[in-house]
Amino acid sequence: MKTTEELKNIVKDQYAKIALQDKEDNAASCCGATPTSNKVYNIMMEDYSQIEGYNADADLGLGCGLPTQFAKIKKGDTVIDLGSGAGNDAFVARHETGEAGKVLGIDFTETMINKARINADKMGYNNVEFRFGDIDNMPVGDNAADVIVSNCVLNLVPDKTKVISEIYRVLKPGGHFSISDIVLVGDLPDALRQDAEMYAGCVAGAIQKDEYLQKIEDQGFSNITLQKEKVISLPDDILIKYLNSEELESIKSRDTGIFSVTVYAEKPDSETEDQLTELTTSEEAPCCEPNSTSCC
Repeated sequence: MKTTEELKNIVKDQYAKIALQDKEDNAASCCGATPTSNKVYNIMMEDYSQIEGYNADADLGLGCGLPTQFAKIKKGDTVIDLGSGAGNDAFVARHETGEAGKVLGIDFTETMINKARINADKMGYNNVEFRFGDIDNMPVGDNAADVIVSNCVLNLVPDKTKVISEIYRVLKPGGHFSISDIVLVGDLPDALRQDAEMYAGCVAGAIQKDEYLQKIEDQGFSNITLQKEKVISLPDDILIKYLNSEELESIKSRDTGIFSVTVYAEKPDSETEDQLTELTTSEEAPCCEPNSTSCC
């Protein structure tokens, strides 16, 4: 069993290489991380080419959704993109927030940060910043963002609870997120889950969908909504390396499945949080004794 730091280093190494490849090479692998059958091409990634703000130089073909499409970004918003890569989602978010807003991309791969900064300079964007750092320990102050987006990144982080906690900390009260990610239904066979390259390839690091949504709820987010869900079907020549015939049949019958989801949730505003606190306090310590004739 690999440690958290070992898993992080695997992802860093793989994505440093990906930053130097073109989109076609990256898209021909599972989330861009492993050299596999060309049948995997376009299985996870979505087509950004018709979305306003899209920049082809920033699209490495690594995503599994279109979170900015669902993120309800308004003009003037401050948006943070977690695992920003070469800047694809950050630039789409910048189109939505406009010149009056601000977009901050965070990534822990320096090669990606450098590539994103070059892309931003080419387009002359002075309100888009890319910052080196871990998304489970963001280099950002409390209550900084109106909106957080992320595209196929949380599944790569070993401690997802910590990332969700950081998202809550960094969002302003009343702010929200829209995150695309890979989740599971049913248990993946051990061989698939333990493979380091498949971890960097977005599958082995994924957790159960119910557990994923529960972690968000446990952190205190409200209005949790599944905005989009689709099945990810890996081709047989990939799966056969990890699965026996029975396990392969289970995957095909959807008893066990890999899914791309886009999840939306809101951080309660200050007034709502105060009301919840008062309600909890009232329930735990009522101000009146049961037989009292007056109330405090």
